[in-house]
Amino acid sequence: MSVNHQVKNTKIEYVEGCLSDILLVNTQIPEFDRRITRADLQLRLNKKTHLLLVAKINGGAVGYKLGYALSSSVFYSWLGGVIPAYRQMGIASSLSQQQEDWAQKSGYEHVEVKSMNRYPAMLQLLISSGYRITGYEDRGDENKSKICFSKTLTKQND
Repeated sequence: MSVNHQVKNTKIEYVEGCLSDILLVNTQIPEFDRRITRADLQLRLNKKTHLLLVAKINGGAVGYKLGYALSSSVFYSWLGGVIPAYRQMGIASSLSQQQEDWAQKSGYEHVEVKSMNRYPAMLQLLISSGYRITGYEDRGDENKSKICFSKTLTKQND
């Protein structure tokens, strides 16, 4: 999978990436605590169908979206982020849309995702993209508790 688009005279390429892309991008996202390791990623993805999309500018990773199958009908959008210098270019929206398109073509009926109050831009993106709040995981601190979202993927007529 490779998709290209241009924003403000900047060519953005979207490709399937590797775990090194995630680790590199995460070191440049100040909101992330950087605790996730290659081993954490590998353990979570072990024997699961997954998709890792990476946004690249001039060959360098600037954002990503990673998800995996929870079941034959539900795809879980687990991690994602965009380096601050490349935000407001539609990269997160494009990565999410491409992930949803792939999930739908792959036979999934729903995409689920969790986020937190400390990521207001992500909450806004999810709601504006048609995700609905389906639950709340109370972790004793409103900044650590998780808000659960789900989106039904519409079937397109062939």
